[in-house]
Amino acid sequence: MKKLIPDSIAGRTLLVLIIGLALSHAISIAMYVSDRSNALVSIDGRHIGDQIATVERLIRKSPKTDRQRIANLASDAAFKVSLSEQSSIEKVQEISRREMQLRDSLIIHLDDIDNREFRLKNSKSAVSGLIGGMALVSGENNDSSKEVNDIIVSLSLPDKSWVNFTVPMRSAEPLWSIRFGLSMVVMLIAVAVLSAIVVHQLTRPLARFARASQRLGIDVAAPPLPESGPLEIRQAAQAFNQMQNRIRIFIEDRTQMIAAISHDLGTPIARMRLRTEFVEDDEQRNKMLADLKDMEKMVSSTLSFVRDEAKREPLEKVDFTTLIQRVCDDISDAGFQVLFENEFKTIPYNCHPTALRRALNNLVENAARYGKEAQVFLQEKPNAILIHIVDCGPGIPEDRLEDVFKPFYRLENSRSRETGGTGLGMTVARTIVRAHGGDIVLKNREEGGLEMVVNLPKL
Repeated sequence: MKKLIPDSIAGRTLLVLIIGLALSHAISIAMYVSDRSNALVSIDGRHIGDQIATVERLIRKSPKTDRQRIANLASDAAFKVSLSEQSSIEKVQEISRREMQLRDSLIIHLDDIDNREFRLKNSKSAVSGLIGGMALVSGENNDSSKEVNDIIVSLSLPDKSWVNFTVPMRSAEPLWSIRFGLSMVVMLIAVAVLSAIVVHQLTRPLARFARASQRLGIDVAAPPLPESGPLEIRQAAQAFNQMQNRIRIFIEDRTQMIAAISHDLGTPIARMRLRTEFVEDDEQRNKMLADLKDMEKMVSSTLSFVRDEAKREPLEKVDFTTLIQRVCDDISDAGFQVLFENEFKTIPYNCHPTALRRALNNLVENAARYGKEAQVFLQEKPNAILIHIVDCGPGIPEDRLEDVFKPFYRLENSRSRETGGTGLGMTVARTIVRAHGGDIVLKNREEGGLEMVVNLPKL
């Protein structure tokens, strides 16, 4: 059932409009047909009743010898009058609503005579009963295919003979007709077209909001949304632009603050380095110089981290296969074991190339440095590129897989100060990847080692 319901707001709105209008149209047609049927019965009944009452009155008041001549003169192709000793309507059946309407329209024109029997029959059914001083009797005819029904009325005369009338009467138009079907089709097409235009105009700002939200996750300095359209859309666009501006100001203030702190730390570190040279104890001097060197690296890494290069560099279309190949070659040239298995010739990709190369370099180098050997695989999907980086190291405890992305976090059993790591490599890598709208997932392999999966959506 869920598969039949459209997933988009535009599709669901259009479906509700079409179903609602189709039902209302069908109900309106049914009411129209019912009212028209009642009107036909009333109008035809009055006309037929007037004719029957006039002829019946003449025959009843004329001598028996003149009745047949009057019946012949009153008859024509559409209105037939006959005399008989027995009524042609014999079978009795319950009265229907339509026949009751017809009966009432006929009786109102007849003279009120006691003990007169009244029998009525149409091409579909006949009715009977006792109405006041009149007995109402009916029969049945199975010929219901005619569009014009023959109405047969039998009235008893004072001498127990019968006068019979056969007149045509229009049938009500059926509800499920070709005319109704064409009306429904025309209405649905018109509603579908007009509703599709209106719904598209109303839902287009929502799609614009979705694209702006995705763009904001990649570039906080993206152009603001146009504040146009209905009042609610303008208010929402204005609120979104204010939010984007506040986020941009917050990030810029944070970056400037951290950059200023890191920059200002350079001066006292330099002074401390100079003063350390006057320490006479060689062992203490070397330890102090090593600590100062670590501090300089942390300050330098922090400055690089807060510059947020991924958001400042313009987007460019590059061959992603070539980019990852260069990263692997550079790390191999540095003395690490890296294997890149490439099954793709070219993969065009829009990105910030310098920043993305830096992120991938951090990830592959970490795998090669702490996992003995790194293997890199590419997987292309319709909407994303997956990079699998596998190593042969000891892996990471499950409860600490997320901790490695924290700034300045070190795993004691895999990193030490001698390796030169500052604990920002993974942090910077994930920041850059997320700036491209992607993410990094770490998981331990059953056969040993760690696998890093980088998911980069195609921009």
